[in-house]
Amino acid sequence: MNRIVIAVIAGLIALYVLFSSMYVVNAREQAIVIRFGAIVDVKKDPGIYFKIPTDFIDTIQIVDGRLLRYDVANMRVQVQGGAFYEVDAFLTYRIADARKFRQFAQGDLRTVEARLATRSTTALRQVYGSRTFNAALSAQRQEMMTEAASLIRPEMDALGIEIKDVRILRTDLSAEVSEQTYNRMRAERQAEAALLRARGQEQAQSIQAIADRQRVELLAQAQRDADILRGEGDAQRNRIFADAYNADPEFFQFYRSMQSYRTALGSNGTTMVLSPDSEFFQYFANEGKGTPGKPLPAPETPVIEDAPPADLAPTDTPAATPSDLPAPQPVAPAADPVAPADATPVAPATETPVAPTDAAPAPAATDTQPAATTP
Repeated sequence: MNRIVIAVIAGLIALYVLFSSMYVVNAREQAIVIRFGAIVDVKKDPGIYFKIPTDFIDTIQIVDGRLLRYDVANMRVQVQGGAFYEVDAFLTYRIADARKFRQFAQGDLRTVEARLATRSTTALRQVYGSRTFNAALSAQRQEMMTEAASLIRPEMDALGIEIKDVRILRTDLSAEVSEQTYNRMRAERQAEAALLRARGQEQAQSIQAIADRQRVELLAQAQRDADILRGEGDAQRNRIFADAYNADPEFFQFYRSMQSYRTALGSNGTTMVLSPDSEFFQYFANEGKGTPGKPLPAPETPVIEDAPPADLAPTDTPAATPSDLPAPQPVAPAADPVAPADATPVAPATETPVAPTDAAPAPAATDTQPAATTP
């Protein structure tokens, strides 16, 4: 019984010694062998390794051998001229020297990241501060990242950290700088738009001037052609009138007089006071006796007494009484007794004899027509 117990205990001790003396290093890790606080070995290659059994003598510290990343977010940097940027960047690094990492950083990544935060911020501010406002957004971006990495590497190499790369993710303007940039861009665009409008206005005025000149030329040509045609038409009209007048002058004069009557004696309610022997009524004065256009001379107005003897009146023609005379009719005045040559033809007016209502009885009719009296 005791032998079995002893064998079991011995087996357990052997297993403990075996497993405590073994450690495994994979491809993503590094192993630091520490003996009594001193680094005795660093295992970088993957595999199974042995050490002194138990952890009282040899201690194994496993560190990451992969490529690590550290982010720098919302960092405010200033460029030449006083403008500010908000920058996001990140760094990639790895633990290149595990001994230095253990000696100077106590093998703690938090210590390394704290140093990285300080050093990366300083390097990026130095890179941005040595450049102008536009350079930070130009093709110099790659040059800036390379320069920042070169500034961070010396200090991190002392910790056993190898800086692989520095990348700038975002470079944005701050709120006040964005407003200033927007105002400047707007002013530039407005100036460019004003220049384009000025050029367009210049072209428009040039085109308008050409169009106005062509319009004046076309109107002048049209007016010239119209004047020529109008002159030809007037000449032809005058020729026709001349031919008509030469064909029958008396009829032409009669026709023009009828036109004058229609124009002067229209229905405008105007009163005309004219002598019966006026040339304007030459075709009404003869009453069909004599030659048209040549009125008979008006006889002397007979003296009518208040009570003429009855035997003085002709027996074959009764004397006219006031009731037999027609009522007086207003006669429209004529601006000109003879109408112009181009008056519009109108219908001839009817004869409107004028006689006073209180006139004495007219004398007996004779071969000559007595002159009408006007009121």
